[in-house]
Amino acid sequence: MRSRRSDYTESTRHALVDSALELFTKRGYAGTSLDAIVKRARVTKGALYHHFSGKQALFEAAFNQVETAAMDRLSAAIDGDGPAWDRAMAGIRGYVRVCLDPAYQRVVIHEAPVVMGWERWREAEEHFSYGLVRGTVEALVQAGEIEPLPVEVTARILFGALSAGAEAIAGSSDPKATAADVTRTIVAVMTGMRRAAP
Repeated sequence: MRSRRSDYTESTRHALVDSALELFTKRGYAGTSLDAIVKRARVTKGALYHHFSGKQALFEAAFNQVETAAMDRLSAAIDGDGPAWDRAMAGIRGYVRVCLDPAYQRVVIHEAPVVMGWERWREAEEHFSYGLVRGTVEALVQAGEIEPLPVEVTARILFGALSAGAEAIAGSSDPKATAADVTRTIVAVMTGMRRAAP
C-alpha cells in the first residue's frame, strides 16, 4: 500500500511539472522563472529542489510529459484493429494533430533543441518517436502494403519527413493550413511506395 507521504510527494512533483509545462508553453523557457513555477504550483522552492536539480531538469520532465502523452495517443491509433495501411494513415493524421498542440509546438519543437542541445533533443525524439515509425514501416512491409524496401532506411527517411513536417507546422503563420499540406504530402509519399493490388 502506498503511504500518504508518497502520494503527497507524487502530487507535488505532478503540480510542479504541470505548472512548468503551462508556463513554458505560454512564456518559453527564458521567459519562465522558478519563482513563477513554484507560485503557480503552490509549493516552496525547497520542494522544487527536492524533486529537480533546477530549471533544465524541470523542463526535461515537462518535455517527457508532452512526448509521452503524444506517443500514447499515436500508439493507440497505430496499434488498433484494421489493415496495416489504414493504421499507418491514422498514425500520420494523429501525428499531424499532435503537431497542432501548442505545448508540443513550443516545448518539443521550438524550445527543446535549444534547452537540451540539438544532439540530446534528437536522441529524445528517437527514443519517443522513431520506434513507432519503424514498427509501422515493418508492419506495412510484412502485410505486403508497400514495396519491400529496407525497413531501417525507409523508416529513417519517413521519420525525417515527419520531423520536418512538425517544424513546418510549428513555424507557420497558418499551422492548420500547413498541417493539411504536410498530411497530403506525406500520404502522397507513402502512396508512391504502395504496391499495386494483385
